Amino acid sequence: MNEQVENEAGAFDVAKMILALLVLAGGIAAFYVMSAQPPVVRWLIVLGALVLGAIVAMQSQYGRNLWQFVQGSRVELRKVVWPTRQETIQTTIVVFVFVIIAGLFFWLLDTVLGWATKFLTGQGG
Repeated sequence: MNEQVENEAGAFDVAKMILALLVLAGGIAAFYVMSAQPPVVRWLIVLGALVLGAIVAMQSQYGRNLWQFVQGSRVELRKVVWPTRQETIQTTIVVFVFVIIAGLFFWLLDTVLGWATKFLTGQGG
């Protein structure tokens, strides 16, 4: 029961997410309103709003769930067995060979169908 309560987002969490979006929107609006300022200052304001909005969002249950997902993804990524250089090269060569074979097949098919169309109808390639 306690786990279910922790996983459910309440109205306060929704308010936090709305506040985070408003902070981000405010930073973007400031970028356009402060058009007389140098571009570096305007971009720093947007970046600051993005960081502040992310901090506010991470305080909600949605943010905590996202952070748990990211941590779990990192754990799963460490479990991946990446191919060796030799396996990668061999797979790339196989893909290139099959692309060339498929290209030749479809070129030949197009040529034959074009010839058949011209022969049967007197029109076409």
